[in-house]
Amino acid sequence: MHNLLAWWIFSVRGWKVKGRFPFELKKAIYIVAPHTHWVDFFMGLAVRKKLHFEFIRFLGKRELFVPPVSWILRNMGCYPVDRSKSNNFVDQVVKMFAERESFHLALSPEGTRKKVSKLRSGFYHIAKKANVPIVMVGIDFGTRTYVFSEPFFATEDESGDKRKIVTFFKDFKGYIPEFGISEDIEC
Repeated sequence: MHNLLAWWIFSVRGWKVKGRFPFELKKAIYIVAPHTHWVDFFMGLAVRKKLHFEFIRFLGKRELFVPPVSWILRNMGCYPVDRSKSNNFVDQVVKMFAERESFHLALSPEGTRKKVSKLRSGFYHIAKKANVPIVMVGIDFGTRTYVFSEPFFATEDESGDKRKIVTFFKDFKGYIPEFGISEDIEC
């Protein structure tokens, strides 16, 4: 199914890729944006298959992991996380990085498909605590292009790093363009 999806997106719909996927990295967080519609998930599966990086994982709330859905999710590379207040989400994910020799994780910096006034900070704190680079991946429905940034490490200047992230993503048009990341987003 993933082969068919990749063929449809890239051969029939004419999507292309700009930038380079960092295959040399053993561990990284990929922040993918703008995330404005459920179709983004399938776009991610397609590019993952097309560029042969099926090793990238993603997260799902623990409540989704009931048979037979749990088998399907795990087979696609999804890891369950407990998002309740009593469990520290960041520490759960940092532990996943620490327990594995190689681990690649895709997250949405917005944390939702709706319009946001500021980026979430979980991905940033995970990258810092796990000491892994961040790779930005822009999805532009306007030009039908995926764009990969060069990897970078989070610094002590969270606001400056988030401004860099917003600057990268601000011109990408999501499936629902008005929900995209805008220049006036709070960092």
